This record gives sequence, C-alpha cells and structure tokens, in this order.
Amino acid sequence: HQSLYPTLSRMARDYLAIQGSSTASERAFSSGGLTGTKRRNRLKNDVFESLQLLKSAYRNGHISAASDA
Repeated sequence: HQSLYPTLSRMARDYLAIQGSSTASERAFSSGGLTGTKRRNRLKNDVFESLQLLKSAYRNGHISAASDA
C-alpha cells in the first residue's frame, strides 16, 4: 500500500520507529531513586520535586554550586 499512500507511508516510518522509552525518562527515574532513599522517605512531594528540579538544573549547567541564594 506504499504506492497508494506515500505520505502516510513516510509518516508511519518516521513516527512508528520512535523508541518507546527514552534515556531522559530513565535518567529521571534513576535520579529520583537516588533522592528518594530510605533515609529520605518522609520528604513531602513538593520538596522531592524541588530537589529533582535543582539537581536537573545543576546537571544541565543552569545553576552552579557557587550561585547566590
């Protein structure tokens, strides 16, 4: 059916070939596992989320350890 629907065929090749999981999401879960340890199991959701955002910003170079608070 490729000759009947060339545009649909190209779209199917482009979008259906996308991998189901990405390394970014796997990294986020891994990082969350490092933050949510047994010693930190009482962190509130908003504090946990803030820690994850700070870690991501630091890792991506948006902030540094020497940044002013």
